[in-house]
Order: sequence, then structure tokens, then C-alpha cells
Amino acid sequence: MAEPYALTRLLNQLLGGPTNSLLHAIGVHPANPAYPIDNALTLELLVAVLMLAFFLVVRSSLSVEKPGSLQKVAEMIYEFTGGQAEQIIGHGYEKFQAFVTVIFLFVVMCNLIGLLPGINAPTESPVVPLGIAICVFVYYNFYGFRAQGLKGYLGHFAGPIWWLAPLLFPIEIISHTARMMSLTIRLYANMFASTLVTLVFFSLVPLAIPAAFLGLHLFVSLIQAYVFMLLAMIYLSQATAHDH
Repeated sequence: MAEPYALTRLLNQLLGGPTNSLLHAIGVHPANPAYPIDNALTLELLVAVLMLAFFLVVRSSLSVEKPGSLQKVAEMIYEFTGGQAEQIIGHGYEKFQAFVTVIFLFVVMCNLIGLLPGINAPTESPVVPLGIAICVFVYYNFYGFRAQGLKGYLGHFAGPIWWLAPLLFPIEIISHTARMMSLTIRLYANMFASTLVTLVFFSLVPLAIPAAFLGLHLFVSLIQAYVFMLLAMIYLSQATAHDH
């Protein structure tokens, strides 16, 4: 286990006991009972708190006449995600925009926090991308059933020809389930590889050269967050689309 951060130690002192009890209650045994809250979870919680604080500050200072700098940043993010959602999801994209925006911001911040010296991005731990992927999987399937009903949504899995349904249905189920693995591996592998390359160059050559790889890490962080959001939108559009 990596050396726990100061905040990780504090959280375990405060919440370690209840966390262990909860994990044992659901049949999970932490690898290190002394630190059931690891660094990745600590950073996830920190990112969540920062995002919540950002939204609260923006909400409390909204102004039409004199928008502040944070409001302008929020509007830029809103217009960006809204434009992407309108193009991909189409009609009715507004009710999904909040979800995909939070996914984008959460992944971006989890990726970028790895630029801080001595801190590994939470997304370098496979369980973090997996957790986000499961949220996306549950969300788009829920709205797929809600938009089309049980029969209509399952009809997509069965295909257009009834006698092919026994073949297509299990294939579609496996395909949809594999989306969680695809989202997880893509984000985890790219972030892990980006950090590894940066560390290798920092240990081999002078500072000026590997500093360029920090820019590459920044670029990879933004691209991977965008791709994650984009795929979530595509899955939503497919799940809620009606055949005409």
C-alpha cells in the first residue's frame, strides 16, 4: 500500500471504525483494516467537496448584470457540455446535461490532481474508473427503460427479426456489460501510462525535457475526461432513442 496522505490518516482516524463495520456488514474485508479509506477514496471525496463548493458559490453569486469570473467559467462549461449533448443525444438532452457535466468535471479533476507533486491521480486506481463506469451503466439503462418501457427497451436487445432474438439477446447483454470494462480500462490505462512515462523521464533526464510531459499529462487528462463524457452521451442517445 502507498504511504497514506495526511488527509487519509485523518479520515481513517475519524471514520475508520464505522467504515470497517460497514465493509464487514456487506462481506468486504479491506486489505489494510487500519486504513480502510485509501488515498484514492480520499482524493475522490476531496474532489467531490471541491465541486460542491464550486457549484454552491456559483449558485449563490448568480448575476445577470455583473457575472463574476466563476459564473463565466460555469457558463462556459454549461455551453460546452450542452452543445455536445444536443448534437449527440438530440431532443430532450436537457434532462441529461447535469449528469454528463458532473461526470466530465469529476473525471477532469480526478485526472488533474495527479499533476500535484507526490500525489497520484485517483483514476490511476482501477476501482475509481470502474465506479464511475457503473454509475454510467446504471444511469443510461434506467433512462432507457423509463423512456421506452420494459418491452420497448428489451426489444432493442432482441433485434428486428424475432427468430434471431435467442442469438442476439445474449450478445447484446454481453456487449452492454462490456461497456463498463471498456470505460474502466480506457481511463485507467491512459492515466497510468501517462503518469508512468512522466516519472520515467523525470528520473532519466534533466528537468526541462520531462516538464514537457506534464503538458502531455494535462492533454491526456482533458481528452480522457471528454471521451468518457462523450461515450456516456452516446450510450444515453442509444438507450432513449425511439425507432421511427
